[in-house]
Amino acid sequence: MKPVWLTVDTDDIRHLPIEQGHPTRSKGVSHSGCSEQLLTAMENFSSWVDNNHVTLTIFVIADQLEDDLFRNWLKGLLLKHPQITVGCHGLTHRSWSAWPEDSDSFLAAIVEADIRLHDFAGDQWRPWFRAPAGYIAPWMAPVIAKAGFELDSSVNRSWLTRKKSGPWKDWNAVTKALKDAGLDSKPWLTKWGLPTCGPALSIPFLAWNARRAWSKLGPAVGPEDAEETGYWHLLDHNRKNGKWKPPLTLA
Repeated sequence: MKPVWLTVDTDDIRHLPIEQGHPTRSKGVSHSGCSEQLLTAMENFSSWVDNNHVTLTIFVIADQLEDDLFRNWLKGLLLKHPQITVGCHGLTHRSWSAWPEDSDSFLAAIVEADIRLHDFAGDQWRPWFRAPAGYIAPWMAPVIAKAGFELDSSVNRSWLTRKKSGPWKDWNAVTKALKDAGLDSKPWLTKWGLPTCGPALSIPFLAWNARRAWSKLGPAVGPEDAEETGYWHLLDHNRKNGKWKPPLTLA
């Protein structure tokens, strides 16, 4: 068993790259509010946390705070579980590294997200960043640091995802840029060079590999005591008729 930093991303269906935020994949259809799937997942996730009281970080997309249902749910969860912390998953879930470099717009977006989330979460806010959809390029690293973040959790060291890592398609280049910018980096858990987090938890074969990797994780700790992070999506708790849970022995 090895210590792991557990994290959850709050993306709704409207945030998926196929819906918005990507220059070629997105339909470009505007949505707002919480989907029925997310509302169900929120309820199921709350029950899972109530039963396990596990330490974890929720990476929140700041525009979700505009929805009263989501905002009130998250506020209640944080009040009930002080061991939960909040990090930044962007302002609108734009896939930044898939677009041409735009440091000024990126800085403005994550500073606004930082302010909104910090004001909301208070003492449970942390200056930790995760790039929307895992799209991060080397040029983004100094901008993340300039915005006041101290830790990045965006790197997915798998050859299957290298197209997300900027024009050179090189995770090592991203890792070096983060280090040069003075940022701590907590990459996502991988096994045999394959992703084990997020969508990999439900994709055939990748899910089998992910379960094997996750079965050896624990205890759940903060990022200062872990080398990697395991993450899933809040929406996952809508799977299997609401019975889905992360494949952890500690849960």
